[in-house]
Amino acid sequence: MKVVRSLKTYTERKASAVTVGTFDGVHIGHRAILDAVLDHGRHKGLQSVVITFEPHPRIIVGRGPVQLLTTLDERLDLFRQLHIETVCVIDFTYEFSRMSPEDFFSEYVVTGFNAKEMIIGHDHMFGRDRTAGVETLERLSEKYGISATVVGPVMLSQQTVSSSLVREMLMRGEIDQVRSCLLRPYSLRGRVVRGDGRGAGLGFPTANLQIVDENKLVPFNGVYVVTVEIGLSSYYGMMNIGIRPTFNNRNENVLEVHIFDYQGVLYDQLIRVGFLRRLRGERKFSSRDELISQLERDRMESMTIIAELQTTTVN
Repeated sequence: MKVVRSLKTYTERKASAVTVGTFDGVHIGHRAILDAVLDHGRHKGLQSVVITFEPHPRIIVGRGPVQLLTTLDERLDLFRQLHIETVCVIDFTYEFSRMSPEDFFSEYVVTGFNAKEMIIGHDHMFGRDRTAGVETLERLSEKYGISATVVGPVMLSQQTVSSSLVREMLMRGEIDQVRSCLLRPYSLRGRVVRGDGRGAGLGFPTANLQIVDENKLVPFNGVYVVTVEIGLSSYYGMMNIGIRPTFNNRNENVLEVHIFDYQGVLYDQLIRVGFLRRLRGERKFSSRDELISQLERDRMESMTIIAELQTTTVN
């Protein structure tokens, strides 16, 4: 996959099937659009092109921070897995946000990537102040002799799948529903930092994580069954997100993961945690022994869930 960061460095000008969007999450609604781009490309001999933005436009023109489902690196990796041929990453600045819809369409879609097919989602808005939508796309496509395709909504449990919906699900701890929307576990990438070592004293040593991207969304507090990627190796484990009320009076979230069947030192290493299921909410225990008993039950329940998921994957 070719990544283009400036039209000045892109000289191929192959005839293309193009889509535009942030694609935060690359969920099943996004995949329907990307599949349409790939299908048009295959059937008409066009290269598949995604034009996306970094940082998220709402960070520049919105109100307050954006809780991201995917970092740029994660999005690029997912595009690569889907076999998109070319991705143009636009440096989204305030000046860029003032570009008119037609100027953007002409400069990037028509001239930049020689689009013959333009594919967008039913709710896509673009151009200055997000004033242009499907009607503008169809008008501009007709003017420049480009075929336009609008991909309809993708529904799950009678809800339209969107990045906002996935964020809401994560904030409620609805991990199974999130996995159905993403077709993969939601994941966080973090660096292992030193904690207070209390987990090891309980018989459940943990790796404390410092999230790499401060804008990345952290799921609702609680205990989760997770996968853990360390280098090229993958493990299962259980993760606690919360303030650890049994030992901590500070209202400061900690992310700590106990990795099953792993022994070794992880300080300063980058690891990726994928969320498989939420076990329970975080709660305060009256004693150390009560906490250990609950952690043992959590581990047993985790093993049962892992076995179930492995059976489902095999079948």
